[in-house]
Amino acid sequence: MWGKLEYFLLGMLLVASCSSVKAQEDANMRRAMQIYDFVEAGQGDSVYVRMDEKVRTMVGSPAAFNGIFATLENQLGKRVSVSEWQYKMPVYFRDVQFEKGELRFQLVFDEAGKATTILFTPAPPKSSSTLLDNAQVKEQAIEVRCGDFKLPGTLTCPKNADKFPVLILVHGSGPQDRDETIGPNKPFRDIAWGLGGQGIAVIRYDKRTAVYGQNSAPSGKEITLNEEVIDDALAAVRLAKTIPGADADRVFVLGHSLGGMAAPLLAERAGKEVAGIILVAAPARKLEAVVKDQFDYIASLPGNQGMNSELMTEELMKQFPEAYRRMLSEYNQVETAKKLTLPMLLLQGGRDYQVLEADYTLWRAALSAHANVQFKLYPTLNHILQEGVGKATPDEYKKEAPVAAYVIDDIAAFIKGVK
Repeated sequence: MWGKLEYFLLGMLLVASCSSVKAQEDANMRRAMQIYDFVEAGQGDSVYVRMDEKVRTMVGSPAAFNGIFATLENQLGKRVSVSEWQYKMPVYFRDVQFEKGELRFQLVFDEAGKATTILFTPAPPKSSSTLLDNAQVKEQAIEVRCGDFKLPGTLTCPKNADKFPVLILVHGSGPQDRDETIGPNKPFRDIAWGLGGQGIAVIRYDKRTAVYGQNSAPSGKEITLNEEVIDDALAAVRLAKTIPGADADRVFVLGHSLGGMAAPLLAERAGKEVAGIILVAAPARKLEAVVKDQFDYIASLPGNQGMNSELMTEELMKQFPEAYRRMLSEYNQVETAKKLTLPMLLLQGGRDYQVLEADYTLWRAALSAHANVQFKLYPTLNHILQEGVGKATPDEYKKEAPVAAYVIDDIAAFIKGVK
């Protein structure tokens, strides 16, 4: 929703079951190669017949798949090269280089060998940042499970420590990966590595909409804020309490943007399972108003004067399912936060054009009398906590700049201050 280019192709592939995990992975890799060939060749029929009835009904016709690759080449130029296939549980993927950009083709298979998700997303840029201190911090693969949904993630832990607090990182809107990658920047990775070096464990995971696409709600349900954000974050809280060496009484949640907006409701539902919450660039107003301000700002930039921000806002909000819009209408994050007694920290960048300082002002007006709430405004930071001067623009995200170290220090101080 924040301007990322996303192309989704959904489908299922029938296969025979394998007798071992390795055999299953090998078989799925072969299927991934095959279905990519079908997509690139424009063989919509071959893709369509490998879907289950539910997805075929949703797609409607094999013709929907005939021109997928041709459309991408029309937008991004001819395909130049493809990378080797890789597997990072549960995703099989390869990067596809076009003349004007690079996309990642991804597939996820269920235990029966059916492809539950097929999608193109922007390929993560190669970053030169080296912030992980291997002498103090270790990382390992984890999986956040919520019902039938399995989300791959990373646990960053301090070495040679016990009774350490754990922080869960909760994404903004859109199909975000575990690092909240945008351009060459990985703000969630920066936070995890910085806090790990200060004795705080961090859980970050690929968002459900990044792994499962349009199949992100259980069968028969429409996706809402619960399915997109809250349910998986609560599952991560439960997982945090099982980490060897972790202090089960000191599990915290950091929500960024939409994740920050959802954090008060998440804390309300978690009860005493969460020791505190951190809201970073969290909207205080209704999401539609926040989106409208974003489009207004983009329209004010040079070259964009012809944009109709009101129409764009209306079209974007229509993309949310009815159940999602109803939940957004009924949920008041500020009023929910006012009822909470757990420690809270609110952080805001003064140069953020996606969530405005006006939102931060509303949070302060509502919560400044509450002894459990702290506030920090950073005048030089943008939405992803990059330093800069002057007006922030979308192009700023294309330049590699880590999360400001003093923000990570403030987060660490808050967590360590909660006993």
